[in-house]
Order: sequence, then structure tokens, then C-alpha cells
Amino acid sequence: MRSHATSAAPKLRSIPRAGACASPAVLPLTIEIGGLPIRLNTADAEFRQLLAGRYSNFLASKSAPALEFEVESADSGPRAAEENLDFRASFDLRTRRGRLAFVPNPFAVDTLLRVVHSLLLAPAGGLLLHASGGIREGRGFLFSGVSGAGKTTMARVAPPDVRLLTDEISYVRRTAGGFRVFGTPFSGELGIQGENVSAPLAAIFLIEHGKENRMRLVPEPEAARRLMRNTLFFAREARLVDAVFSTVCELAGRVPVFRLEFRPEPRVWELIR
Repeated sequence: MRSHATSAAPKLRSIPRAGACASPAVLPLTIEIGGLPIRLNTADAEFRQLLAGRYSNFLASKSAPALEFEVESADSGPRAAEENLDFRASFDLRTRRGRLAFVPNPFAVDTLLRVVHSLLLAPAGGLLLHASGGIREGRGFLFSGVSGAGKTTMARVAPPDVRLLTDEISYVRRTAGGFRVFGTPFSGELGIQGENVSAPLAAIFLIEHGKENRMRLVPEPEAARRLMRNTLFFAREARLVDAVFSTVCELAGRVPVFRLEFRPEPRVWELIR
């Protein structure tokens, strides 16, 4: 599990408290991933336009936010350069409000969204997984692996009837009917957003390049260990760590996990069903 420090009120780096009143010039932008909307309030029209394009598949202007951030430009002077800071952020899961100060860079928002969603998902029985994914005939499939394992390749060689969810980071949530996978805007080498759609999760494939296309079912304990290594998480708080661990174990027990060796060719999708 990839873990970074946090607390009950998770904080990436502390910044001064926001003023009591929002500026009339604030331009809100709500980005909804996995059914969880996060609102960003910024007075920078150009930056808002850039974000609107980057997350165009996931904009939801009418949704009530699960978390709201005041966004402003950070100090880009010597201190920021010395500390190698792209952004500073703080947020409180109890008040559902936070602040983001950034040296203008859209990747700061990308990182923020990944951190926030991983923390919101943990107590709700969900997680972010290093995996590409797609929907075929109403069923969701994930292809998980370390960098270079072939996540983007599986997305690139997918046949036309596959709806691409992501080629980099997948979004999984427990629902009443089982686990469900959602599209994300978090892109890898393809550099494109996934579709804003979801489907029941039918199978997970632990991928690696091979000389032929072949697969085998992975025993549950091994599947849980492998999935844990590929889970994104940014907290050390015991209750959240326990929640993610329980979710991974449940996921490995309820969704079939296969080891998939494959050649970088469309024929590998003949095994995906």
C-alpha cells in the first residue's frame, strides 16, 4: 500500500485559514468522480477554463459538493523553490472544507483529487487502484500492475466495443449489489480522460508482458496481497488503514482475480469475459 502521513483532519501542508466571506469574483467548478462531487472555488478565470477542459467529462454544476476547496495562487518565491513545492493544501473531513494554494499547475489539482478521493472512499468501502479499465457488454474489467506492466497497452489495444474507464488509476466502490468500477479523468500515457460511466466489476487481471496470451485464477490470499501493493492510499490513521485493508480483502474474495500474461496485441481481449 502506498501511504503518506495524514491525521483525522488530513493535511498535506498547513496554510492560513480562509477568510470568512467568499469573494464575489469566485468562479466555482464542480468535478464529480465516482458519484462524489468536489467543488473548487477560484478567482482565476484562465485556470478555471483550463480545468474545465481537463475534466470536461466529469463536470457537474448542479451537484451538492461532498467537499469544497478555496483555490488560490501560492507563493512561487525562494521558499517554494527551496522546498520544491508545487502546491500546499489543507482540508478537514469533518467540516468538508479546505484550501488549495498552488504554483500554477493543473497537476496539483490532479494530485489533490486523488488524495481526497482515497480518503473519502476508505470508510465507504472503496479504493483507488493502479489499474486501467474498461466496460464490455455492461461488465467492468480492471488491469492492474506496476509501472510498465501494460496498463496503457491494454487500453490501447482494446476493441471498439470497450468503453475506456482509465488507462492509469481506477475507482472502485462497494455498493449494495457488490463492487462497482467508475471512470476517472486520471490518465496515463494515453493522455485522455476516461468515460464518466460505471459498471459492476466482473474481474481483475494482474497483468505482465509475456510471450503468449494466457491467464490463471489467483488464490484469494495472493490476490489480496497483490492488490494491496497496487492500492493508492495517503493516510496512516489506523481506522482508515484498517478500512482499506478490509476492502481489499473483501474485493479479493468477491471478485475473481486472474494473473494475465499477454502480448501487446488486440487478441488478448479474446480472453476478457
